[in-house]
Amino acid sequence: MHELGYFGEKTISASARDIAGSYPYSEHPADQGTESMEQEQAYKLASREGRFLFHIDEALERIKDETYGTCNSCEGDIGSMRLEAVPHARMCIECKSKEEQDSA
Repeated sequence: MHELGYFGEKTISASARDIAGSYPYSEHPADQGTESMEQEQAYKLASREGRFLFHIDEALERIKDETYGTCNSCEGDIGSMRLEAVPHARMCIECKSKEEQDSA
């Protein structure tokens, strides 16, 4: 668990460094637009990575609490195939599908 924290912090700090301006700005407007777009993409990637690490940390806590693999909604078994596909899944496929249909 300690290693995950180390790698997560390293990834987030590297992404934050990219966002903060390690890109040298050019004076040409077209270059500035490209550089702005690259910074925006780096920000989106850092945000996505941060959310993923948060979900992994939650899954590790569920392992520790011995609730990993149990659906948060129906308290049934999530199923090994779903956990292989989405290791940080909090819900079985039926409950997740229902949640997505209800929110649509």
